[in-house]
Amino acid sequence: MKLFLDTANIEEIKAANALGVISGVTTNPSLIAKEGRVFEQVVREITSIVDGPISAEATSSEASSIVVEAKELAGIHPNIVVKIPLTAEGLKAIAELAKKGIKTNATLVFSANQALLAALAGASFVSPFVGRLDDAGHDGMEIVSDIMDIYGTYDFPTQVIAASIRHPMHVVMAAKAGADIATIPYQVLKQMIAHPLTDVGIKKFMDDWAKVPKK
Repeated sequence: MKLFLDTANIEEIKAANALGVISGVTTNPSLIAKEGRVFEQVVREITSIVDGPISAEATSSEASSIVVEAKELAGIHPNIVVKIPLTAEGLKAIAELAKKGIKTNATLVFSANQALLAALAGASFVSPFVGRLDDAGHDGMEIVSDIMDIYGTYDFPTQVIAASIRHPMHVVMAAKAGADIATIPYQVLKQMIAHPLTDVGIKKFMDDWAKVPKK
C-alpha cells in the first residue's frame, strides 16, 4: 500500500517527503483555503516537491464546466489528478475525461455503489471517506473492503484511496483491507512514527552506552 499526504501545507509536504515514504499528495478546497494562498501557486509548488500523483479538486458543478476546469488543472503538470465529487454530473465528466486521457479521482464517495459507478466511468482513483462514514455511525472501513472485493472480482484498474483518515489504526485497517493507497494528514504520519517503547529503548541504549569505557 502507498501513502499519500492529505494537505496543502508546503512545509508539511517537504517534511513528509524527506522521510521517503510519501508517494503522492491529495488536496481539496478546504485544505487550500486553510493555507490562504493562490490555488494554482500551491499546486505548482507541490508538484515540484513530490514526484507522484497530486490531486487537485474541480469546483464546478456541471459536467461541461468540470471538463473545462479539469483540462486547465491537468495542464499545470503531468502528475495532476483531477478530483471530482461523485455526482451524476461528476460521472459524466469523469467518463469524458477518461476518453481524453486525463486522470481523475472520484471523491466524496460513501458507498460501494458509488465506487462501482466511478470505476465504470473510468476514474483513475476513487476515494471512500472512511472517517466521515464512522462519524455518521457507519463502518467506513467495511466500505473499503467491499470496494476492494468488487474491484478485484472484475479486475477494475481504478485504484482505491482510503481517505478521511483520522488515526494510525485507520491506516492499518486500510492496509489489511487491501486499499491501494491511504491518504493521511501529517499529524497521523507523525503518530505512525512514534511509539513510547521506541523512546524507552533509545534512552536505555544511550544510558548504557554512556557507561561503556571510551579510549
